[in-house]
Amino acid sequence: MQEGSNSIQVIERLARLLDVIAGHEDAVSLKIISAETGLHPSTAFRILSSLAEHGFVERTSRGNYQLGVKLMQLGSRVSSGVDIRKVALPLMERLRDRLGETVNLTVREGDEVVYIERALAKRMMRVEQVIGSRAPLHVTAVGKLMLGEQGEAACRSYAKRSKLPAYTINTHTKVAALLEDCNAAAKRGYALDNEEAELGVGCIGTLVRDASGQVIAGMSVSAPIERRRDEWTAEVMETCAQLSKQLGYHAA
Repeated sequence: MQEGSNSIQVIERLARLLDVIAGHEDAVSLKIISAETGLHPSTAFRILSSLAEHGFVERTSRGNYQLGVKLMQLGSRVSSGVDIRKVALPLMERLRDRLGETVNLTVREGDEVVYIERALAKRMMRVEQVIGSRAPLHVTAVGKLMLGEQGEAACRSYAKRSKLPAYTINTHTKVAALLEDCNAAAKRGYALDNEEAELGVGCIGTLVRDASGQVIAGMSVSAPIERRRDEWTAEVMETCAQLSKQLGYHAA
């Protein structure tokens, strides 16, 4: 029994060490790791040395620690087998219940976003996107954010290919206006659809990232424009951050 308890304690300490290292953008010293985990330096050093032997952490030339290649390899195998819809849906439903509006999950395919999951609002008057439906990047909140994430050159290239067709009187049909909107969205981490795809409908969207930090999807809340509230933004971003974390992403 004692041997089993000791084994569990080692695993708990190992997890704490990895969490601390993952929480730092740069390689971190043994002193900091020890302080943040509450482990004695000799204990932390012993476990880290074992982790390094197996490739789970790496020790830099300055003696600091960072996550190792083995974890990246394992993480990529996990990500490839994850159905993002199953992971996302419980979070989307909780967000839907808090805001009372429809929550959508989209992925990018070429110059369009595709709706792959949704949590419908439980009310008669609601915004409803059909799963499998598509929309051009420049008329959706998530799509504009994806363009902003890629930078000005990619945005201009998209505008040239698509010709920026108008869906409503609010659609961006000029490159300069689209660039300004996409750039601002990328800087703040969320984007708005102000009746650009459909009159009377407003959206708030943000991005989902995988373990490597790559954008793999977008989440948005859609509502009649008169019901949309600015204070929803923080909740949408927090829910998306939770989903990204469950997919292995660690924000810097």
